[in-house]
Amino acid sequence: MDTPPTPRPFHLLAKPTGAACNLDCSYCFFLSKAQLYPGSRLRMDDAGLEAYIRQLLEAQPGPEVVVAWQGGEPTLMGLPFFRRAVELVARYRRPGVDIQYTIQTNGTRLDDEWARFFKDNNFLVGLSVDGPRELHDRHRRTKGGGGSFDQVLAGWEALKRHGVDTNILCTVHADNGDHPLDVYRYFRDGLGARHLQFIPVIERATAETINLTAAGWGDDHAATRPLYRQQGDRAAPRSVGASQYGAFLTAIWDEWVRRDVGTVFVQAFDVALGNRLGRYALCVHAPTCGDALVLEHNGDLYSCDHYVEPDYRLGNIHDTPLVELVASPRQRQFGQEKQDALPQMCRDCDVLHQCHGGCPKDRFATTPDGEPGLNHLCEGYRAFFRHIAPAVDFMAGELLAQRPPAAVMGEMKRRDRDLQAAVARAGRNDPCPCGSGRKAKHCHGTG
Repeated sequence: MDTPPTPRPFHLLAKPTGAACNLDCSYCFFLSKAQLYPGSRLRMDDAGLEAYIRQLLEAQPGPEVVVAWQGGEPTLMGLPFFRRAVELVARYRRPGVDIQYTIQTNGTRLDDEWARFFKDNNFLVGLSVDGPRELHDRHRRTKGGGGSFDQVLAGWEALKRHGVDTNILCTVHADNGDHPLDVYRYFRDGLGARHLQFIPVIERATAETINLTAAGWGDDHAATRPLYRQQGDRAAPRSVGASQYGAFLTAIWDEWVRRDVGTVFVQAFDVALGNRLGRYALCVHAPTCGDALVLEHNGDLYSCDHYVEPDYRLGNIHDTPLVELVASPRQRQFGQEKQDALPQMCRDCDVLHQCHGGCPKDRFATTPDGEPGLNHLCEGYRAFFRHIAPAVDFMAGELLAQRPPAAVMGEMKRRDRDLQAAVARAGRNDPCPCGSGRKAKHCHGTG
């Protein structure tokens, strides 16, 4: 008998409701994925749930398994579904294996019963919020067209009352991308959130689909919206711009690195520090990918959450064991292509060790010499990673010396004082010592 393949440790997002959602977010291209399953109720049945749990626990080679749920909106399955999932994990878990549960939700259906369940079973709950009300409600709207902010906030309060571990996921788009500190301070001070993710909204389109894409993905456009695919060299108007995204991250970094290191955890900043030490924790900025797959409600397995489309369907776990699909040559090639397809401009870049070309889904720009495969966000990534490099180097040194990286806050204050003194000594028409290229009289050491 052939020995079954052994995959590397991998992350699997299960979508028990497929693309079904109770919100109608205008930038949510995943709503179009319902077209892949015409006539389906978009619900994972009990046989599918058991197959998923059993095969996931069998396929993972390490001592830790993450059982992760996403959508659409996974809470549409109801609490009995997730209680059943926990029962099945208890049945199939190998001795000594640590189980971690995560769920990403829009939060609108959460109440005390949900929160108690999450707390009792040690769930990490990711809550989708785009900032304060006026920014959140710009795109995250209900089926009736109203804002969802109040419902989300009620869900957040339920999670807080029960002490549930939480993580805010904020999409960064053209509308909130110009308000980085409003967004960050709302999460930090208004919500009291301590774990944040900032995910850029990039909606690709072709010349033929750009107008349809720009109209939005909600129910009002269900009859005309195309099936979203990672094709085309254009970005919908809602998409965050390259320099806009870089400036967004930079503004938050400048505040965070001076006052919040060790108390607020921003995924992009943690990843940058990890990459500096050669510890790649996020596929977007790792050299290769292919270890973050998606399971649809009916058992179909896809290469990546961003590639739920026919060409990237690996198979179905009811027909082929999950372990074989994850370790298949086709999936390994998908992951390796991220590195192999890097344009020369990326290979020669001084921040390659941080960026690694970004996510392949966003590589639809061309380099100045015409080579394809440049990331749409390249300009922003380069500006951000160059800006943070001195502080990241300092934090990496502290970690290697087994000291807390929060010491960077004191170091930044020292550097700020030195810079302000240098600016004070400079002539008004001299170049600012901060290195920005501006005249000292216009810059005053702010960069």
